[in-house]
Amino acid sequence: MRFYEATRFLFPRHYERRILAICFVAVHLPLVGCIVVLSWRSEWDGSLFGVLLAATLLGTMGAIFAVSELLMPIRRATVMLQTVQRGGRVGPVPVGGEDLVGQLLHGVAQAANETARRIEQLKDAAERDVLTGLRNRRGFLDTVAPILADDSYSMIAMLDLDHFKAVNDDHGHDRGDQFLTDFADYLSASLRRSDIAARWGGEEFIALFPGTSPRQAREILGRLQSEMRGNAAFTIGGRRVTFSCGLAQVRGYANLAEATRRADQALYAAKEGGRDLIMTA
Repeated sequence: MRFYEATRFLFPRHYERRILAICFVAVHLPLVGCIVVLSWRSEWDGSLFGVLLAATLLGTMGAIFAVSELLMPIRRATVMLQTVQRGGRVGPVPVGGEDLVGQLLHGVAQAANETARRIEQLKDAAERDVLTGLRNRRGFLDTVAPILADDSYSMIAMLDLDHFKAVNDDHGHDRGDQFLTDFADYLSASLRRSDIAARWGGEEFIALFPGTSPRQAREILGRLQSEMRGNAAFTIGGRRVTFSCGLAQVRGYANLAEATRRADQALYAAKEGGRDLIMTA
């Protein structure tokens, strides 16, 4: 480190230029020595000097090129580390040998992979509901954004568990939390692979049915309601818990908030209409 610190005045912002400058001086030392000796002896030989000069220039150019190429992995590793520090993604890290540069590249690859893994874990944790494991509101919005990027029609559904407050009041919040988890698992397992479900808040859930007509969405949700009525897991203390649903059509992510508002109004109408119903806005 002492020599490194001592030579920092040479190109303080460009490490590779510092190395090239040192190589340049080192390559020219034989030429300078030859000139000094020939001048001291008064035995100047133009042809010998020409050969030495040509060899020195060729050696200099070759050394500059070779050192520049040898430093290329370090440059790439530096750029990759800076990208990782900013939280960005890096492409495949070049594989080096067993030398110092190879060890550096291996370390960068490990750091990049570990950072990317942790970022994905943090992002997933931030977009998941802790209780049910479904996406939360933020996760839902981030997930459906690319799906609704085109102008195709989709359906948005707002679902709310009927009389869920009575479950908490009569059986405790722990039992209520377990019921929410069971319903989330049931909802996730019953929807199609292309459908996106999330917990919107409390006992309210939301689902997106991409490229689905109102009739198809009603059929899917009607099947869920029918199967839920016959599922003993959703009967607590002799009380059968059902869900009400409001549906609205959505086209484009910019219209999602308005469609969600209309679906919520339809859900309110289903609640007012007697619950365990599906209403379309």
